[in-house]
Amino acid sequence: MKDQLFAVIDVETTGGGINGNRLTEICIVLLKDSVIIDKFTSLINPEKEIPRQITALTGIDNAMVEDAPKFHEVAGKIEELTRDAIFVAHNVNFDYNVLRNEFRELGYEYNRKKLCTVRLSRKLIPGLFSYSLGRLCDSINIPISNRHRAEGDTDATVILFQRLLSLDDDFKVINSFLHVRSRQATLPPHIEAEQIQELPESPGIYLFKDRQHKVIYAGKAINIKKRVVSHFYDRMSKEYNLGQQTYHIDHETTGNELIALLLEAECIRKYYPKFNRAQKRPGPVYQIVSYTNQRGILQLALEKTTKKRESIGTFYSRTLAQEKLEYLCREFKLCPKYCSLQSNVEECSHYSIVSCEGICSGKEPVHAYNKKVKAAIASLVEESSTFVIREKGRHFEEEAFVLVKSGQYQGFGFIDTDAQVSRIDDYEPFLKRQPATYYTHKILSNYLRKQGKPKVIFFEEEPEVPQQVNTARAEMNAAILASHGTLSLFS
Repeated sequence: MKDQLFAVIDVETTGGGINGNRLTEICIVLLKDSVIIDKFTSLINPEKEIPRQITALTGIDNAMVEDAPKFHEVAGKIEELTRDAIFVAHNVNFDYNVLRNEFRELGYEYNRKKLCTVRLSRKLIPGLFSYSLGRLCDSINIPISNRHRAEGDTDATVILFQRLLSLDDDFKVINSFLHVRSRQATLPPHIEAEQIQELPESPGIYLFKDRQHKVIYAGKAINIKKRVVSHFYDRMSKEYNLGQQTYHIDHETTGNELIALLLEAECIRKYYPKFNRAQKRPGPVYQIVSYTNQRGILQLALEKTTKKRESIGTFYSRTLAQEKLEYLCREFKLCPKYCSLQSNVEECSHYSIVSCEGICSGKEPVHAYNKKVKAAIASLVEESSTFVIREKGRHFEEEAFVLVKSGQYQGFGFIDTDAQVSRIDDYEPFLKRQPATYYTHKILSNYLRKQGKPKVIFFEEEPEVPQQVNTARAEMNAAILASHGTLSLFS
């Protein structure tokens, strides 16, 4: 182990999630026997715009990288330098996955053993207040300059790693971090032990791929490594066949279960893996819709559908949808007959709703009744809130977020814990956009019911609504607007 080569690496990127995260700078320092034997550093042209907040953090702007080499021009050098080395970084999964994805864009698989100086520091230098690179270096008197630039952060990480090596001179801790668990040694025939060794023990998703790199199974896990290994020790024939057909395993960490669930749903929708059974077909939803009948009366009705359609409100059970209709009837003095709560009657005679003011018997003018219906519709639209759910990030220096605008899921992202965000637009540069589907809405619905709203930040934002709803809003009393603050989609 004394002659082992270590590549200490730091990268700077454009931000925006792992898949869309492109390199803007890289620094590699090679160590053998704790001595620096080589160093490589370079700006990288990411072939996309660098967001302003990233420039504010790193100092790297579009002009600086305009004439820098593109990744494919330095990929060979990076591969050669790190070929026989263990990949070392502070929060190693971030740097490793960004670099690995750059190679995948070129059609190559980049696989290295990894060591995380955060985890090593926690083990070998326990009890510190913080293990972020800056605070850790301050705590143990390591000089660090040119922060958030690849070379500056790498130089500091090198000194940190040299100290960690001196604290583990028999490599007992390092070997334990590199060791593949004995249970993981018995693997399907086409899986290399290194593929299991690379898997993190943190929340995220994993993809099983066949010989042609086609996704055959997508799953989510709170502990990716543990969940992947469990597939190979399941005696069911489906799991055995899955193992026999798996040649490659990819993963993406998310830091929390919510984003893992959302990302799993998107992978199943996108790849339609043959070993996945759930989530391949959308389940039914119940939608409140409106239409004008032959008398000119604006009616509300329930529709059961498996397709995404325009509606006033969407619910995942008939009971919830009917409860909402009954609430609207009482709150806005509507008629049960014209809210689909009664049928085949001349005049309403609902067992519990007696607030109808006579539209069904001709006692109430149609225009006055329609005005109340529009107010009820507007109240539901008001419930389609804009909000952000804040969750744990992939490491302790970042937070994850899920963005919902006007009741519609927009996607998720990761943001530095020190970043200043006060408006909904501040999240946009970090957002990885995702399609809203039946399953994403159901996942968020279940999350809000179970978790409540302690991690939810609501924003004032006008949703786009039909003209008649805008007109109704103008006529509504402020008290009505103030009395509805929940998201109708998740009612």
